[in-house]
Amino acid sequence: MRVNFTVNGCPQEADDVWEGESLLYVLRERMGLPGSKNACEQGECGSCTVRLDGVPVCSCLVAAGQVEGRDVVTVEGLADFAKQREEHGAHGGCASGACGTSLDSAKQWEAKPGQDSQTGEGIELSPIQQAFIDAGAVQCGFCTPGLLIAADELLERQGDPSDQDIREALSGNLCRCTGYEKILDAVRLAAARQGEAV
Repeated sequence: MRVNFTVNGCPQEADDVWEGESLLYVLRERMGLPGSKNACEQGECGSCTVRLDGVPVCSCLVAAGQVEGRDVVTVEGLADFAKQREEHGAHGGCASGACGTSLDSAKQWEAKPGQDSQTGEGIELSPIQQAFIDAGAVQCGFCTPGLLIAADELLERQGDPSDQDIREALSGNLCRCTGYEKILDAVRLAAARQGEAV
């Protein structure tokens, strides 16, 4: 089958997708977006987390056919997505209307010319990406894309999260390198910076 959807603000088409093929496979193997990692393929580790219509999902559990006509944001497009969200003030309502970016706002998002939303080159980092670097929250980096996507959604939904909120939002993401403290520090730092900017 052919699947038409938007990835990081750009319309995409995937041909010859078989019915059991996951969104993760399409993103990594067909579209050359290796940011989402293939670790457990069972939705247990969070390394493959992307935003689907504003909602964080494990892309290994989403059938590619389910994304027809929908919007996907991967870690490669996170910085541009965050920048456009900031410019348009899009807060408060994901596809369900309960959180995140509205579906209509996500559909209006476009990758800017001169910026490569596939590799991330030429794009200023999002606040959460910069905070992960500044707090030293990146080690091997395998879990980082999923953590960034989950943390970005949390901070979009809740500007001043408690430690419990952060732990809950990141609970679906496993890191084998750390004790999570630096990761929690990074989310706290991004939240504090976000609060100062308001």
